[in-house]
Amino acid sequence: MQGSAGQRILMVEDEEDIAFLIRFLLERHGFVVEHAADGRQALEHFATSTPPDLALMDIMLPYHDGLELIERLRAQAGWEAVPVLMLTAKAREADVVRALELGADDYVTKPFQPEELLARIRRLLRGRR
Repeated sequence: MQGSAGQRILMVEDEEDIAFLIRFLLERHGFVVEHAADGRQALEHFATSTPPDLALMDIMLPYHDGLELIERLRAQAGWEAVPVLMLTAKAREADVVRALELGADDYVTKPFQPEELLARIRRLLRGRR
């Protein structure tokens, strides 16, 4: 099953190798990937771009962490309903709970299985049609 052609995903990930892998995986499945390499770039993206179909965000990021970014994204006009999938090496329950309380829709822990990541993305996107 392919992604809907042209569905846009904003990926906020500071680790280049992981960002490369995710971009490759998503583009191979028909998604358009926009990349912010840190929290500052993500905030700039929120302010200057149209909302994507989904945001995929790391929790540990330079400048502004993923938890702060969820709050800022949810407060940005037009972005309130964007599904947010957190990608985190921090599997600490407190971080996961906090992310969900702030408005994340789901999370995947690193290292992740590509098929699981795709399945979770597709599930969140199904709710947007």
